[in-house]
Amino acid sequence: MILPVVAYGHPVLKKVAEEIPEDYPDLQEFITNLWETMYLSDGVGLAAPQVNRSVRIFVIDASAFAEKYPEADHFKKAFLNARIYKEEGDDFSFNEGCLSFPGLREDILRKPVIYMKYMDENFIEHDERFEGVIARIIQHEYDHIEGIVFVDRIPSLKKMLLKRRLTDISKGNVEVGYKMLFPQIRKGRK
Repeated sequence: MILPVVAYGHPVLKKVAEEIPEDYPDLQEFITNLWETMYLSDGVGLAAPQVNRSVRIFVIDASAFAEKYPEADHFKKAFLNARIYKEEGDDFSFNEGCLSFPGLREDILRKPVIYMKYMDENFIEHDERFEGVIARIIQHEYDHIEGIVFVDRIPSLKKMLLKRRLTDISKGNVEVGYKMLFPQIRKGRK
């Protein structure tokens, strides 16, 4: 089932998500819905808060970057209860977009290497090192479960310059090719 993506301004995007328990109702179906929603929306990652569920889960398929970044080829994973515990390297800039901010892209600084503990969809624990574009995508989605959106990572002056566009997004005054929930409109829009 395709889930509506919540737009900028929705309170769930600013809330730190809760751990997801093993007995979470219909977990496998929810993960399948995250994948379907992400693919239909042309995303490379999607976090539960983006579909109005404040739990610590996100999915990533980095294959879209495989031509330029070979390590992204066939990188597809679900991450549950993730915790980044270390970042390394000099910040580097990368132009990011976000399904909750249709039509908006900005250069964001992030570390090139991260270390993270997480569980897969079978609640098997992992402790891994990620780098490059994969680390970048993970950090973006991880921010969502920490109540951080990518515009929180741009300079204040730049954010002020984007104020009107951000307001338009929250009001639904944007072109979008997937189902969304806009915080300043009562009903979801497509």
